[in-house]
Amino acid sequence: MTSDVLIIGGGVIGLAIAVELKLRGTNVTVLCRDFQAAATHAAAGMLAPDAEMIQDPAMGKLCRRSRALYPEWTSKLEDLTGTSTGYWACGILAPVYQTPDSSIVGESPAYWLDQTAIHQYQPGLGNDVVGGWWYPEDAQVDNRALAQALWTAAQSLGIEIKENITVEGLIQQQGQVIGVQTNIGVIRASHYVLAAGAWSSELLPLPVTPRKGQMLKIQLPDFVPELPLRRVLFGENIYIVPRRNRSIILGATSEDVGFTANNTPEGMQSLLENAIRLYPKLKDYSIQKFWWGFRPATPDELPILGTSHCENLTLATGHYRNGILLAPVTAALIADLICEHKSDPILAHFHYSRFHTKPSTAPMLTHSANFTNGDRPVLSPIPNSPLADSPLIIAGKTFQSRLMTGTGKYRSIAEMQQSVVQSCCQIVTVAVRRVQTKTPGHEGLAEALDWSKIWMLPNTAGCQTAEEAIRVARLGREMAKLLGQEDNNFVKLEVIPDSKYLLPDPIGTLQAAEQLVKEGFAVLPYINADPMLAKRLEEVGCATVMPLASPIGSGQGLKTTANIQIIIENAHVPVVVDAGIGSPSEASQAMELGADALLINSAIALAQNAPAMAYAMNLATVAGRLAYLAGRMPIKSYASPSSPVTGTINT
Repeated sequence: MTSDVLIIGGGVIGLAIAVELKLRGTNVTVLCRDFQAAATHAAAGMLAPDAEMIQDPAMGKLCRRSRALYPEWTSKLEDLTGTSTGYWACGILAPVYQTPDSSIVGESPAYWLDQTAIHQYQPGLGNDVVGGWWYPEDAQVDNRALAQALWTAAQSLGIEIKENITVEGLIQQQGQVIGVQTNIGVIRASHYVLAAGAWSSELLPLPVTPRKGQMLKIQLPDFVPELPLRRVLFGENIYIVPRRNRSIILGATSEDVGFTANNTPEGMQSLLENAIRLYPKLKDYSIQKFWWGFRPATPDELPILGTSHCENLTLATGHYRNGILLAPVTAALIADLICEHKSDPILAHFHYSRFHTKPSTAPMLTHSANFTNGDRPVLSPIPNSPLADSPLIIAGKTFQSRLMTGTGKYRSIAEMQQSVVQSCCQIVTVAVRRVQTKTPGHEGLAEALDWSKIWMLPNTAGCQTAEEAIRVARLGREMAKLLGQEDNNFVKLEVIPDSKYLLPDPIGTLQAAEQLVKEGFAVLPYINADPMLAKRLEEVGCATVMPLASPIGSGQGLKTTANIQIIIENAHVPVVVDAGIGSPSEASQAMELGADALLINSAIALAQNAPAMAYAMNLATVAGRLAYLAGRMPIKSYASPSSPVTGTINT
């Protein structure tokens, strides 16, 4: 146990929380991946809840509360460190190129300046500026100076900051985080705070994605004796932020390009064009520096704050473009929650559960696809069968159905739901990345099935390397926990660098399997029908092996029968035939070989009537299993009469 509280993230949010907790007597450790890469350093430092015209009432209230804390908060930091934060109550001016409707002018809480007034108030504006809004309560802070002040304050207070630490996973047991796995080993604490910004979704299945912003800095030349700008200009697709050190910040683009680094000519051009139009004198000033950063965006552009699915894990992420503004209020709210167990009512508006609410109009599964464990009723694996059969057991968990299905390629969520019902399956595989990124056809997928009745099998579809697959597997485990399956450590492992034939990488699969088994996963690896690889995967501790019948989605049927038979004969773990089955007859044939189970997705989803095909696949799986248990007749090279020849009547 290294500390009372372990904070994952060394940006302005993480450091602000750390300082506040320490001032309240809590022992704190901060894990920082790369201080310079945090969104903190890529911001402009505007404190602009009014100029931003935030529409959400709770968000507007939160931002104004935080802005009101800024004078005292920054003064406290400056007293602690002896350094300036660059806080400046300069107000914000929002020039416009078209005069707004008179009713809007009358209702706005800001001050409207007409063309004459605004050009007098701020000389040098572009000739096509016809007026603007004056927001006197908005302000700015030098974000980089603030970040450095927080860092210095943390060190001076005795907060342990561990730099160059990459958190690879959260180790959880029974609704508690018991440690974080990092590149230097496991680090433990009593309580944990996730404040990792745009990287938060690498640890939990939260809808936080990077939103790239490009910026640049211009320096006033020596021949300009005084600051020509003494307030922030908040224009159309541009903001211009003057600093007291005679630099001017221009920002910022907003690009949904993932973690794509570097500045681009287009990005720089758009910033410069918009800035020069608003304040033409900038064209004569020198460019000093340009950079980029990644804002942590959520679908509703509101932060994720408060409690999580684990009792000792608190969330403080997804601040998007308001991380600097919200730092003091976030620190206060999170500290209240951890130290005093006091939850401010406003936190209810920013709880992570808002992204996991089940749509009231979505049809839910009602069939009893149940497990033998727990207090649920037991289904007979083969109804009215004359032969007894043992259940399917994977990693110690018992299932009655031997058919697994997927969730991709369906024409609609409703069709997928109906097909799962008709299949009577108990295991449904879900592509973690597609759910996280809300890929078309996967919106609301996590809420579409009743996970109290269906066992989720997260899969690593789309991963091309072992490293990617390991990271996505960890996310899948967290996704299952968020949906109520606390003990679900299953993962269908796919490592597929081949984009044409979608054949799995045997080396990458083995490497990923070895690591995931060490981390306590029940690994179900998707592989070529390679008996030697299947044996090696079993030896490293995989819960099953899943050889392909033929390439994914091809519907070619059983093209690897001989190898699958060898795998079945030598395996001591369940063998699940996965990929390529196109018809019920092929499903039955695979089960007749002695396969323990089937995973079928495309053949059901792409059928003209998917629910009917799901029902047929269920019947075929049952029939094939019963045929295997019954034992087929031997194959002969000659005919044998079906009627006895003894006792016939002579004619």
